[in-house]
Amino acid sequence: MNNIGIIIPTYNEEKNIAKLVESIKSFVPNSEIFVVDDSINDLTKRILENKSFVHFFHRGQKLGRGTAVIFGLNEALKKKSIDTFIEMDADFSHNPNELKEKIEYFKKNEIDMLIASRYTKNSKIMNWSIFRRIFSLLSNFLARLLLKIPCTDYTNGFRFYSKRAAKKVVNECGKIGGGFIVLSEILVVMHSNNFKIDELSTIFVNRKRGESSVSLKLIISSLLGLIKLYFLKKNKHGK
Repeated sequence: MNNIGIIIPTYNEEKNIAKLVESIKSFVPNSEIFVVDDSINDLTKRILENKSFVHFFHRGQKLGRGTAVIFGLNEALKKKSIDTFIEMDADFSHNPNELKEKIEYFKKNEIDMLIASRYTKNSKIMNWSIFRRIFSLLSNFLARLLLKIPCTDYTNGFRFYSKRAAKKVVNECGKIGGGFIVLSEILVVMHSNNFKIDELSTIFVNRKRGESSVSLKLIISSLLGLIKLYFLKKNKHGK
């Protein structure tokens, strides 16, 4: 029985997706994969149509990575057998060979949300430009300063959720934006509700195929969303 649900948001990832889902299935045979595609074209759909272990959803417009993950979690929750939910990127920056070890740690320690952190002692970031490194470091510094949650990586989308955490994300997140800010919003919701959060190191490798969806507009939107999160958290807790 498949008890692992893996959500992959995609946008023009036809160069990566076939190899990725096959790799995931080889490392985690007891998994079902939920691909939520915001591409305007149907190339990803055609590539995946014969893969029975993939549930494919074509939204057809760029609605944001965060909303794609929430959509995928909601679909995965409809499968009663699934008790562990994972989100990861489609470009191999999150390596499927890390899945088995992290799933075992996640289950053994009964964690609600496990983050594969790029900023723990044994983590590495490979092939990133200086701009991306600086932006990521500044984003995480600002998030720690404003949100004050004991976490090293607020913005990596390689995460593992318990069923109750996945339900919480679907019911309460996605209210301040649809892009990468949802990652920080989820962390705030988990922490505010005293869910068990932990981190493990990861090796993050910049994409080799395809183009990144990160743009200046998305960066500005994420920073504004972070400020919104700060005031929401402050108003809710009075500090």
